[in-house]
Amino acid sequence: MPTENIAIRTDAGHELTGSLELPTGLVRGAALFAHCFTCTKNSKAAVAVARALAREGIATLRFDFTGLGGSGGDFGRAGFAADVSDLVSAGEELLERFSSPILLIGHSLGGAAVLAAADELGFDRIAAIATIGAPSDVPHVLHNIDGDIEAIRKEGQGEVRIGGREFTLGREFIEKVENTDLLAEVARLRKPLMFLHSPTDAVVGIAHASALFQAAKHPKSFVSLEGADHLLLREEDAQFVASVIAGWAHRYLPLREDWPMPEEGIVACTGHGKFGTEVHTTSHRFVADEPKSYGGDDTGPTPYDLLNAALGTCTAMTMKMYADRKGWPLEGVSVEVTHVRNHKEECDHVEAMEDGKQMQALNRVISIRGDDLDDEQRAKLIEIADKCPVHRTLEGELHVHTEASQ
Repeated sequence: MPTENIAIRTDAGHELTGSLELPTGLVRGAALFAHCFTCTKNSKAAVAVARALAREGIATLRFDFTGLGGSGGDFGRAGFAADVSDLVSAGEELLERFSSPILLIGHSLGGAAVLAAADELGFDRIAAIATIGAPSDVPHVLHNIDGDIEAIRKEGQGEVRIGGREFTLGREFIEKVENTDLLAEVARLRKPLMFLHSPTDAVVGIAHASALFQAAKHPKSFVSLEGADHLLLREEDAQFVASVIAGWAHRYLPLREDWPMPEEGIVACTGHGKFGTEVHTTSHRFVADEPKSYGGDDTGPTPYDLLNAALGTCTAMTMKMYADRKGWPLEGVSVEVTHVRNHKEECDHVEAMEDGKQMQALNRVISIRGDDLDDEQRAKLIEIADKCPVHRTLEGELHVHTEASQ
């Protein structure tokens, strides 16, 4: 995915560092991801979810909360209220750029923060909200702090350890954490909600998900992350969460009416990647791209993959249709197609293609499955392969006519 590094100015005067994951094709909407307590925008969950959404056409911003990662400010004095304020600043950045309701996603305490930030951002500017392993009460986070909380209350600040890292916390941090009634905030939401939580979460127990779900109004959904740990450290858990949220989000970030859908043929529209291009048929959409080794983002098949696929699929369809018509015991066909050309040279030197033509070839290897087929039938099927419509088009006299649209 193309990734754009951005800086977000906060009301407190410091900057937050963010990474905006952009679709290689057209953008159907935008999402904001809030990372877990003391994590950063580069946590496994943050990266996996953001990139999965970008693959689905949803531009996704992940950023570092105040005092964490590359962001400015003092984490030890910020507290939960500052996290909410950071989310509002980041949300405003997305809303200004994409001009449509956004999806909010939060992991652990970040999940609690997006639930609390919804009101400040404005319900009419939020499409839906998803949380991962979120606590139902914000003071729960204090149980994960290794330090003398009471001493910090009395003395104003003190040293603590959180997740094996040392921090200096101030009294203001403790007070801001304790003065939030999250369930009341959830009860006021009138937006689609999805709560993802592991029943074996040892950091934030499953009872928190139950409390959030009970407080929420419909439409609401719950997804059990069986076997996952709180931080989603296993790659398969992070990818599962990413795919579930991406699929669910489609319902609440519908395709825009101005996306071109041709009455015939295809429309190809450039996107944010160097090569990434959205392809629209009369009823389907997908992205074509180039491999990373050629400067692309590898988010879809290459144009020549599609050419090979056109010949391969048409060959297989034609052979199967013929066998079905004859009543032959064909069990299946596999067609391997390769294209002989200097791919990298053409990517690097597009202008060189204007002057002369280059002899090229498509090599096709066909495997026919069917133990009861005799030699004559197999030979006839290979003969039929050369009669598929795409084959005839490629070997016929083909002209490409180009004109500028009005």
